[in-house]
Amino acid sequence: MGTAERRGAPGDGGAQMTARRGREAPDHDIPAAAREQPQCRPLWVEEPAQRRRMPDPVRRAAVRAVLIIAVTLIQAMVAFLCTMAGSWLAFPMVISSVTSTVVATWGVLDVWVTRQVWNQRHGVVSVPSSTARALRRERRRLRRQERAAERKRERIGTPGAGQLSHS
Repeated sequence: MGTAERRGAPGDGGAQMTARRGREAPDHDIPAAAREQPQCRPLWVEEPAQRRRMPDPVRRAAVRAVLIIAVTLIQAMVAFLCTMAGSWLAFPMVISSVTSTVVATWGVLDVWVTRQVWNQRHGVVSVPSSTARALRRERRRLRRQERAAERKRERIGTPGAGQLSHS
């Protein structure tokens, strides 16, 4: 048990009770290791993601598109600066910027097409109103019925089916 002492703050006229724990008043019911270690808080708290992670092929296409767009913007800036400076490099940079713009457009379309193909191959996101979910459920039910009928046919055709003993 700890000892209590009165401590008053200067100027407020009041006193507050504080418990003093330490070597002079050990708690016998709490292990020594738990008394000496301060409580550690986690550095961060994991929260569930707001959106699902993009599929790998779509993410690769998106990264590729962002890199191509970044290079295109740098080329356009260099072409503009070379043009303003009257450098001989201005014309080749303008031509490469136009080419890069075409490639960047292809990159963005690649992300869109890759995403559409992924959704088509792997189904749509299941939401309560999704028709794909109902179709999958119906196909699963039909497969189960077919397997059950096949098992039943196999049992009927085997000798000794339905026999409870060998006599």
